[in-house]
Amino acid sequence: MNQGRRSASVALIAGLLASAGVRAASVNRFDGTVQVSGSSLVLNGSGTRYRVMFKVYDMALYLPAKAGSAAAVIDMQGPKRLAFIALRDLPGTDLGLAFIKGLQANNSADAVQRHTLSSTRLIEIFSGKSKLATGDTFAMDYLPGKGTQFYIQGQAQGAPVGDAEFFGMVLRIWLGPQPVDAALRDGLLGVEARSAY
Repeated sequence: MNQGRRSASVALIAGLLASAGVRAASVNRFDGTVQVSGSSLVLNGSGTRYRVMFKVYDMALYLPAKAGSAAAVIDMQGPKRLAFIALRDLPGTDLGLAFIKGLQANNSADAVQRHTLSSTRLIEIFSGKSKLATGDTFAMDYLPGKGTQFYIQGQAQGAPVGDAEFFGMVLRIWLGPQPVDAALRDGLLGVEARSAY
């Protein structure tokens, strides 16, 4: 087998392993608990976002109590956190637009329209940075009565925006009917990867 065919075979095998759920193993880069808005939140689950065969970011979901379904996560009262670690350099504008695409794919047009200002703020925050470098962190906290607070490298990015409905829409990017990565969805929910989606 020549070098070109061997490389293609290795790439194909890696892709098949990834799609089979081998890549769905949870990452171990996140603390078991965090403090948000004066409350202790537990790590519900974590995983890695892949695009084709490439790692994009590690991600964790923190909640007041464990939940195993998207509906339970979204309906749960109290503060919540989505935490991320970039695993490659990510252009800020691309990341913001990818989040908006996921928002639109998993929520009704009416809901998206109602939260145009909050969605626009999401794009502005990430577009304000030329890129997130490998190892950079970002997070989104839901603060009851205040809205969604965005952070980059632990620094708050302006004031909180939106309400509980908006944060539920954000959660659906990863937990909705068309999640950006089905294996990552299962990791965040702390369940075994499913054989069919």
